[in-house]
This record gives sequence, structure tokens and C-alpha cells, in this order.
Amino acid sequence: MSKQAINPNAVKALNQMKYEIANELGIGNNITNDKSDLSSGKNVFYGGYVGGAMTKKLVEMGEQMLIDKNKKD
Repeated sequence: MSKQAINPNAVKALNQMKYEIANELGIGNNITNDKSDLSSGKNVFYGGYVGGAMTKKLVEMGEQMLIDKNKKD
């Protein structure tokens, strides 16, 4: 299997979305702060919370793209 290069613009966009979602959820400061003093449970909570919200948002975006594409066809 060949390794694909990661598009830096995609990485930047996903990181930006992560911070926006974290701010919407009221945990924006917890994303940027040093987490070395937090328990593993807290880190999992914040990571899972933001990751789940990101996944939901990406699915919504994908659904909208499919709807828009089908309207054009």
C-alpha cells in the first residue's frame, strides 16, 4: 500500500474546525492549554467530546455535498 501525502490545507482546515467546535462546546481553553496535569480520564473526555462533534459536523457536510451534487445532476 502506498503512503499518500497529506494535504497541508486539509490539515489546517480540520484543526481550525476542531478549535471552532471546542469553542462552541465551551471547552476551547482546554484544547490549547497544556494537559500534562490532567488525568487520562479528563483527556479522553475532552478528546472524545470534540472528536465526536467533529465527526458529526463532517457527516453533515458530506450529506450536504451529496444533496448539492444530486441537485446538479
